[in-house]
Amino acid sequence: MTAATARQTLLETRLLAGRSLRHIPRIPEKLADVTIQPIIFTLLFAYVFGSAITVPGGGSYREYLIAGMFAQGMFGPVMGIAVGMAEDVRTGIVDRLRALPISRIAVLAGRALSELAQVVLGLVVFTACGLAVGWEPHGTVLETAAAYALLVLWAFAGVWIGTLLGMIVRDGETAQTIGFTVLFPMMFLSAIFVPIGGLPTPLKQIAEYNPLSAVAGAMRELFGNPSPHVSDAWPLVHPVAATLLWSVGLIAVVAPLAVRRYRRLAAA
Repeated sequence: MTAATARQTLLETRLLAGRSLRHIPRIPEKLADVTIQPIIFTLLFAYVFGSAITVPGGGSYREYLIAGMFAQGMFGPVMGIAVGMAEDVRTGIVDRLRALPISRIAVLAGRALSELAQVVLGLVVFTACGLAVGWEPHGTVLETAAAYALLVLWAFAGVWIGTLLGMIVRDGETAQTIGFTVLFPMMFLSAIFVPIGGLPTPLKQIAEYNPLSAVAGAMRELFGNPSPHVSDAWPLVHPVAATLLWSVGLIAVVAPLAVRRYRRLAAA
């Protein structure tokens, strides 16, 4: 790729990302995943279940909870992203875009950036909800900044997963069903909401290597929130490194697969 081609692709990516974001005021319900859901989950677990759950070794459950929920909040919109992509394929929007003289990579990259911008909005909402129920970061400024940067990277991996899933399934309903079937067990079989030390051995082993557990642990470590030691598994002993590896690895694998799938759709 020449320098001129690269500049053109970047320009097209920016324009397509802006196009996707400009549609939001017409369809504001698209932001429900990153605005309404964080509020519901935070209030539900902080006030309904919070009084019945204790953190091993002491500490505030709400701080333990919110730090973990950042991991879920940045990955939760995967289902909505997949549904939106599937509907774009079904309704022919993808066909219209591929008919234009623009880079196919720019089409996906522009969409990915617009989705990431929406997820970052969700990060702001989660932070506000957490502060409202008593959570606060206790780490240094650099540690707090590193935590947010790691969350954005994790969210970017989720965006590509949702994009690829949306191009594989037949329609939005199928994408939603698959996302719900996979994502919900993954969320609850992790260290997001409760410590995993009391789980039966087979379930504990799954939770130890669940990437959401690593992300939750990384947030607790960087934010300085309660983080009881419940396992000697490498991802939980080194959660920051594990989160970085999971995020970069998923992007490196899924993004090229998404581009390849898009090219096959365009050739069909």
